[in-house]
Amino acid sequence: MKTSTNLAVYVYCIFRSARRPRMTGAPRGVPGGAAPELQVVAGGMWLVTSTVPLDVYGPANLEPRLQDLDWVAQVAVAHEAVNEFFARAAGTVVPMTLFTMFSSTETALKDVRGRRRTIDRIVRHVAGCEEWGIRVTRRPVVIDAGDGSRPRTGAGFLQARKAVRDATASARSAALEAADAAFEQLKRMSKDARRRHPGPESRTTPPILEAAFLVRETARTKFRAEARRQAPILAKAGADMALTGPWPAYSFAREEA
Repeated sequence: MKTSTNLAVYVYCIFRSARRPRMTGAPRGVPGGAAPELQVVAGGMWLVTSTVPLDVYGPANLEPRLQDLDWVAQVAVAHEAVNEFFARAAGTVVPMTLFTMFSSTETALKDVRGRRRTIDRIVRHVAGCEEWGIRVTRRPVVIDAGDGSRPRTGAGFLQARKAVRDATASARSAALEAADAAFEQLKRMSKDARRRHPGPESRTTPPILEAAFLVRETARTKFRAEARRQAPILAKAGADMALTGPWPAYSFAREEA
């Protein structure tokens, strides 16, 4: 099917299914786009696409829209809803990165068919699994100021500053050590795990650890129990952990997106 010159083809995910899944109740898809459609790739492999207007999603128009975080969030939620629908309807999906687009359906299918070996390998890797994530943040260090008096000498001032630096470094080291230990424990309960690289620390206290875990559906309960066990250990070390999931395996499909 050829695509109109004022439209692009937006791709949500790839999945395997011996039979064509029913589309009843499928989400509407990304804002401004047509309803999601199924495209036959080959050998029981399907591509989920929809057409989107270039006056919204074309490169020149998309770039300024990416500054509108509310709009980007709407697209992300819609994108995720489609992937979750087909994960329920067909099982394992290989989700595509947000804003994956092609000039036509034929171009999208040609691209996927040209990477069948890679995609087949990823499908095998994520089959029967779901993604969970953790985000560990370090609490601000509270320094005991004693009687609250200010140093009376330059040497006293420098000594006080050194005490603050030492306490901050010690707290950070303890939090990082606990975060690393939590990652290793959760990794043991996962089929695969990947760290994301947090930025340098600042006043906003960015995470000291962000990680994604590929967890077998049959291991979900044990994985969540271990995450709950790690939370108070991290808290004692001065850090807080947030657990998210389950999601389609976004972090483990990056190679083909």
